Amino acid sequence: MTSLEVSEKTEDSGPGGYAAARLLLLHEKERSGPPRRAALARLTDDWLSGLFTAAGPPRGVALVAVGGYGRAELSPRSDLDLLLLHDGSADKAAIAALADRIWYPVWDLGLALDHSVRTPAEARATAAEDLKVHLGLLDARPLAGDHGLVAALRTTILADWRNQAPQRLPELDALCRDRAERMGELQFLLEPDLKEARGGLRDAQVLRAVAASWLADAPREGLDAARRRLLDVRDALHLTTGRATDRLALQEQDAVAAELGLLDADTLLREVYEAARTISYATDVTWREVNRVLKARSTRPRLRALLTGRAGSGRAGAGKPPVERTPLAEGVVEMDGEVVLARTARPERDPVLPLRGAAAAAQSALPISLHAVRHLAATAKPLPVPWPAEAREELVTLLGAGEATVPVWEALEAEGLITQLLPDWERVRCRPQRNPVHTWTVDRHLVETAVRASSLTRRVGRPDLLLVAALLHDIGKGWPGDHSVAGETIARDLATRIGFDRADVGIVATAVRHHLLLVETATRRDLDDPATVRSVAAAVGTVGTLELLHALTEADALATGPAAWSSWRASLVSDLVKRVAGVLAGQTPPDPEAAAPSAEQERLAVEALRTGEPVLALHTSRAGEEPAAEHADPEEPEPVGVELVIALPDQPGVLPAVAGVLALHRLTVRAADLRAIELPTELGAGSVLVLDWRVAAEYGSLPQAHRLRADLVRALDGSLDIPARLAEREAAYPRRRGLTAPPPRVTVAAADSRLATVIEVRAQDAPGLLHRIGRALEGAAVRVRSAHVSTLGANAVDTLYVTRPDGSLLPDEEAIDLARTLESALR
Repeated sequence: MTSLEVSEKTEDSGPGGYAAARLLLLHEKERSGPPRRAALARLTDDWLSGLFTAAGPPRGVALVAVGGYGRAELSPRSDLDLLLLHDGSADKAAIAALADRIWYPVWDLGLALDHSVRTPAEARATAAEDLKVHLGLLDARPLAGDHGLVAALRTTILADWRNQAPQRLPELDALCRDRAERMGELQFLLEPDLKEARGGLRDAQVLRAVAASWLADAPREGLDAARRRLLDVRDALHLTTGRATDRLALQEQDAVAAELGLLDADTLLREVYEAARTISYATDVTWREVNRVLKARSTRPRLRALLTGRAGSGRAGAGKPPVERTPLAEGVVEMDGEVVLARTARPERDPVLPLRGAAAAAQSALPISLHAVRHLAATAKPLPVPWPAEAREELVTLLGAGEATVPVWEALEAEGLITQLLPDWERVRCRPQRNPVHTWTVDRHLVETAVRASSLTRRVGRPDLLLVAALLHDIGKGWPGDHSVAGETIARDLATRIGFDRADVGIVATAVRHHLLLVETATRRDLDDPATVRSVAAAVGTVGTLELLHALTEADALATGPAAWSSWRASLVSDLVKRVAGVLAGQTPPDPEAAAPSAEQERLAVEALRTGEPVLALHTSRAGEEPAAEHADPEEPEPVGVELVIALPDQPGVLPAVAGVLALHRLTVRAADLRAIELPTELGAGSVLVLDWRVAAEYGSLPQAHRLRADLVRALDGSLDIPARLAEREAAYPRRRGLTAPPPRVTVAAADSRLATVIEVRAQDAPGLLHRIGRALEGAAVRVRSAHVSTLGANAVDTLYVTRPDGSLLPDEEAIDLARTLESALR
């Protein structure tokens, strides 16, 4: 059916005809994007005009579309923003009746309607009070009735907007900043709001309004295409969900991608992020220009008064002060709060100029002017490969500038300069990370890691290698397979391109290859096992590389998100680094088998043997009492967990019983060490099991030791049904919509341990997970030597050191069978 046929069907059939024609239009596969939005607007125009005309309107009345409908951009579930404008000459009852004849058919069809009835004077007064109303009226478009009345209102509203721009634009800027604070940045959100998030459709509308003020204009390149792409995605979202929503939820992304003909949800998100980044950059540049113009306007009268002796005197332009240009580096100067090219700059002869200008801007915490960046992108001579020393030093200076690096890097990236300098950057640009722990896209995460690393450069001997490794550590995420392995190869090539010598290239490549080694080992492996420490020492090689990896680990975690780093993780990593440094210095790791129990463990064991019941001790550990994070406050150390020591006569079912009791009391297990102590005869012969747990409260205060002990006694004698209690608690929580969690995976880790076989469990984190693991292991008749729990977001990695009952390692086949049994039990 053609658009003309659709329009004729609408006129002939009334509201029912409009509904049928609308439905046909929305499901025309050959028409989408701007043509469909425009056709839907025309279809709706014809229908509403028919309603207006059929109602017999009095003279001096017009029906007006405003906002998005005024721009003829109707998505399938968009609101209809309508204004019934009248000159005040008609009877109020007649106007009210006319409004009812239009509004009610719209409501009857279930369409969302934002409506108002005003005279031009009332519309102007409302716009003066409500900035959002003023913005909507800027897009006013007549649908039916007195077009002259609408034209006069548009002229007045636009004149008011331009006259009041110095007062209204700062108000609009504040509203945009507040909205961005509430909704976040579209280009980094896993479930973004396409309209309200920063860089979304609302900001694109704001840029149009700023341009209409004649005070400043946004960079045009790519802006219209970005706006159209977000509108296309919103159209597909409305069609696939059948709802008027702007939030691109995870569970909708595959269907939206399919509707748009895209490969997958990641491709969809990347296109959304690229569009949002274009709008965000244009927003930054535009508001910077607005503020510059407003500042110049406010200072010019005062300067004229100072120079001429009285305000308003002198010829036009007389006394205008010369623009001050402050040199920053060779070829770049500061002018009017921005970094611009010097008059003598010759980008076509100076290949280092883009990096030199960027480094100077970041060091001065100034933005680079849009004109300068574009001129550099268009004319700068490419750097030779490998880079000269000056270019490498300027890159390091740029990366080491801290928070000021980010806007400068974004400006270079917006004009394609980063990809010119580092071609492999294109593979990670705007690449989403489908892990709620991550705050940023891959490329922004790399820059944020460099920003975090800049504050840690005093801890390493080679700050330049730390900053470059931070920038490149996840560069392999643009390629298939293990990103650390792929990243090592790419980092080696890029470090060579940047101009590092062979030895430095090797250090950067090693840091990228092993950037997860310290945190994964510290949180998932037994640090008392000499094999653990020796394996890390072998991978790292030197103390210098170890200290670089230590700083990179912290910077990477801090740049990932708040859930990725804590005093607990920092203390574990620091402990591991200390042990590895000792091995690299030639020390021999102590044998845990030869270590005697502590005085407290021995005391608790004697008491447990004497009473025949569990004995508990609770201790709060703080960062100052263990190897601690460098940023911890020495006056008020942050708690890194609670040490819970339990001694009880050796018996079956201890691990699942203790883990279950801790889960019931909402204690998160971080690590557990289990050892059997044979007490000497003078203390009372017998075998006592001592468990040393590290736990943390999910929220609230810690439970009292006597309550834990009472529940543990009940769990061991069978009077406390832990699985039933955990099931009740889980059933009490409403299930959230979202992606289905992948099934658990259990593997035998290649840990080279002489003490135990290492089993690694990866599963969805849930209360009582370690309890379920313990029950499965109890049924498999193995002894658990230690357990180490690592949780990031919804994902848990539990590492278990297990042996046969006699303390020997499990043969390969037995270990594989145990992994399969455990995986089956957890499913």
